[in-house]
Amino acid sequence: MARAERRAKATGDPADVDAAREARSRYAEAKLADAIRKSVEAAPPLTPEQRDRLSALLRGGA
Repeated sequence: MARAERRAKATGDPADVDAAREARSRYAEAKLADAIRKSVEAAPPLTPEQRDRLSALLRGGA
């Protein structure tokens, strides 16, 4: 991620800027997935209704 960001700043090339943006997005996704995985592993089993509500949050609804 840092390498792509440095290259984007140095060159200003749109392809480098897009690569840096994609790297940040993948990193954020990985951190979020890890946090969710840890929370799910620590929690008691969820009801189908609870799963539906949580998945709605991830889809952008409430």
